[in-house]
Amino acid sequence: MLLSVDALRTLGRKVFVAGGVPDEVADAVTDALVLAELDGIPSHGFSRIPFYVDQARSGKVDARAEAVLHMAAPSLILMDAACNFAFPAIERGLAEALPLCRRYGVVMVGVRRSHHCGVLGHFAEKMARQGVICLAFANTPAAMAPWGGAKATFGTNPLALGCPRDPDPLVVDMSLSTVARGKIMNAGQKGESIPEGWALDADGQPTTDARKALQGTMLPFGGAKGAALALMVEILAATLPGARHAYEASSFFEAEGEAPGTGQSFLLVDCVRFNPGFADRLEALLGHMLAQEGVRLPGERRFRQREERRRTGVELPDALWQDLCRRAEGGPTVA
Repeated sequence: MLLSVDALRTLGRKVFVAGGVPDEVADAVTDALVLAELDGIPSHGFSRIPFYVDQARSGKVDARAEAVLHMAAPSLILMDAACNFAFPAIERGLAEALPLCRRYGVVMVGVRRSHHCGVLGHFAEKMARQGVICLAFANTPAAMAPWGGAKATFGTNPLALGCPRDPDPLVVDMSLSTVARGKIMNAGQKGESIPEGWALDADGQPTTDARKALQGTMLPFGGAKGAALALMVEILAATLPGARHAYEASSFFEAEGEAPGTGQSFLLVDCVRFNPGFADRLEALLGHMLAQEGVRLPGERRFRQREERRRTGVELPDALWQDLCRRAEGGPTVA
């Protein structure tokens, strides 16, 4: 089903409100998922809504909880998301951090007792559009074993960089598994196979069966180096703000159980204050790259897709659209 941006936003918001999510929270979560769809990242878009709403209904997500802000130091902000969705807590923390970054030059925001934060790069992009560099880190429930091990210990643990630039910022956004777990989830829902090299089954053997992959472990990109980066992100996103480690966190996809309690961290740097010539030096670097045939900057394709889909609309799978319509009207859902 092809939907305009307005129709997509209206549908998403209605589903959340029908599921008992307060208006303000429904708006924040829906806006984040709409942007993921516009950017061509459906694994982090509306396919998440049934899981989100089921968790709000069961109480695994406390959609009415208020995030609590604690100033650990003049430039250290610690947000307790209170087991609500991640988006309101992150948005509030970054809003508080921006003026402090302009004052002190560097600010750190940590979030604990959080949840899935969608496309991590969107937060880094938003800060970069305000003129500051943003490094972002998030941990997720266990999906990857440490290098040489066989038991899931780390999540897919994304990291992102947003760097100010005209007209659009430079955005680097990646998970540390070979592929985002949401892509395997989508393949499993469609009954599709996955490429070899994405995951191992529960016995530690390579598999192209998406359902077996979800019962096993993801593979890190870059082998041992990717696993080491996952450890780095785990420390910054979970250990530092006091969130649950990946192996302690419950699933983002199951309705029952304790709240995941995962974490995120954001480091903001006033790059112009640090170096008034930053913009010129950045353009020198990127210009040197782009002078080489075939080079494309990270994030460019997302921005192109975003603008195109704002004009043409977003295509949702029919089964998902039908399920969301039923949920919006309070009717029975699809198992």
